[in-house]
Amino acid sequence: MFRQLSIFAENKRGAMNALTTILKENEININTLVTNDSAEFGIVRMIVDDPEKALKAMTDKGYLCRIDSVVAVEMEDTFGSLDKLLTEITVAYLNLDYIYISFNRDTMAPVAILKSTDGDELESFLVGKGYKVIS
Repeated sequence: MFRQLSIFAENKRGAMNALTTILKENEININTLVTNDSAEFGIVRMIVDDPEKALKAMTDKGYLCRIDSVVAVEMEDTFGSLDKLLTEITVAYLNLDYIYISFNRDTMAPVAILKSTDGDELESFLVGKGYKVIS
């Protein structure tokens, strides 16, 4: 499983740039990033090359952050592959808290990033179904 950094950030001009500047200054590379916003605040979720170092850098600057475990599963780049993956997860009665899509930089294949309270079980299930889980 990957360790994902989640940052609670104010929804204002320059907020993302402030985050990326902190990461740049600490020589932390972003591999995947997704944002979700609300009226005043948002959650920035990212997979970085050194999540613990990123957590420290962000909290030192006053950001509220946490690290979560997520499952990254490679999918075929074909019509319906996400639906197939989600159908199998649903049939297995495994819960997903959220999902976003990235890609494998080595193979250029799409990668579903899955957050689940059943993370270990989800990972085992997907491996058993023949999916390539990336860690």
